[in-house]
Amino acid sequence: MSLLASIPAPPGNSFSLGPLTFNYYGLMIALGVLAAVEIGRRRWQAQGGDPDDITSIATVGVPAGLIGARLYHVITDWKMYTDSPFDVFAIWNGGLGIPGGLLLGVAAGVWQARRKGITGDRLWDVIDAVIPGIPVAQAIGRVGNWFNQEVFGGPSDLPWALEVDPRYRPEGYAEFNTFHPAFLYEALLNLTLAGTLIMLDRTERLGRGQILPLWIAGYGVLRFLIESIRTDEASLILGVRVNHWTSAIAVIVGLMWFRHMRRQAQVQAATINSFEDLAADEALLQGDDAAGEAANDS
Repeated sequence: MSLLASIPAPPGNSFSLGPLTFNYYGLMIALGVLAAVEIGRRRWQAQGGDPDDITSIATVGVPAGLIGARLYHVITDWKMYTDSPFDVFAIWNGGLGIPGGLLLGVAAGVWQARRKGITGDRLWDVIDAVIPGIPVAQAIGRVGNWFNQEVFGGPSDLPWALEVDPRYRPEGYAEFNTFHPAFLYEALLNLTLAGTLIMLDRTERLGRGQILPLWIAGYGVLRFLIESIRTDEASLILGVRVNHWTSAIAVIVGLMWFRHMRRQAQVQAATINSFEDLAADEALLQGDDAAGEAANDS
């Protein structure tokens, strides 16, 4: 395969400063977390909230998300650890299942928000503030997959194809030098999703809390697409990748939840309009009665 242009393989997956060694994968995850927290802080402050609320929520939600992501990966790819079970804790080598991280991280974040007294409509407001930052964090974190030479698709000779060192190539693909950079596709799609959610929110096309189910459905779609081009080994259910099943469920649940919330918002709006119409009619009747009494007195 002639190589006209490509994304080069990384020079390594870590660097050292004195006696300390830093893994690029972990650094990308940390940068993604910082970006998400900052986005959430600014959006929450714009709604009149205390930005420190977001920092407090992140101190609980982020560790829970990492635990959930690792658990999801280990559960769905447990065969990788049968010969070396202690590698389960080697999180710096990669292996974070995003669906598990999102589920446990969001749940823990909501729990912490409620502990701080953020409940009712304000709880939905803080969720609206936080959600768009999550796909941004995912996009930045995906760069870590480049350093680990993982999350790539089938062979490709496109100008943006990814060079992969021979020891990282899947079985049956040893003769190919470049592959689709699936991690990059997912990163760009996540940034697009984040931008779309923020745009819809700013144009007031979404009601309170509707960002959450829309994000779930949107992520399900993009993850389903990415899974379709990946060539790495994965656990299967009925011959289909586990993450395909998870993504499909996310799309269905997200769309059904979003539709339910939209209908609820429409019913509430109709109810409010009805009360306003009744109040206006009553005021009009009272005005007519008052005018009639004034005419009789005269």
